[in-house]
Amino acid sequence: METFKRVLVVDRMTEYSKDAVEAGISLAKKYAADLLVLRMVTNPAGTVSIAGSALNAPSTMPDETKNYASMQEQAKEELDRVINKEIGAGFPIRVILKEGKAVDEILQVVKEEKIDLMVLLAHEEGRLEHMLFGRDNDVILRKIPCSILLVKKEPEPVDW
Repeated sequence: METFKRVLVVDRMTEYSKDAVEAGISLAKKYAADLLVLRMVTNPAGTVSIAGSALNAPSTMPDETKNYASMQEQAKEELDRVINKEIGAGFPIRVILKEGKAVDEILQVVKEEKIDLMVLLAHEEGRLEHMLFGRDNDVILRKIPCSILLVKKEPEPVDW
């Protein structure tokens, strides 16, 4: 069994990111590892990069796009409560904020910080998140130089 010294949790600031953060906290405590949380900021109203190609957020989802910023802020507040509770209890967590192409930013942090375990959500939650992050997990799985724990959280049914 490998002993993990540096754990990275990728936080996409969605409601399900809490599960990945909690798994990362648990593992970091178990292995007495350093814990870093990489917070990926995404703006769905502008141009985003998906699997290497630029794309504009489609106008067919204006309500989802409008509500995304609000949902992101709510998720951030909840994750901040979880992280600050742990920091307040004496468990150090370093939060890194990045904006850009998720795959590139994640790979850069993994290499620079010498991460040996990354915790990542296995699913995206809905159509908008799938559009923003859909193929990133596949690319990350192929390129990442460390062990990965995928946290599976089934999305709620979507009313189309």
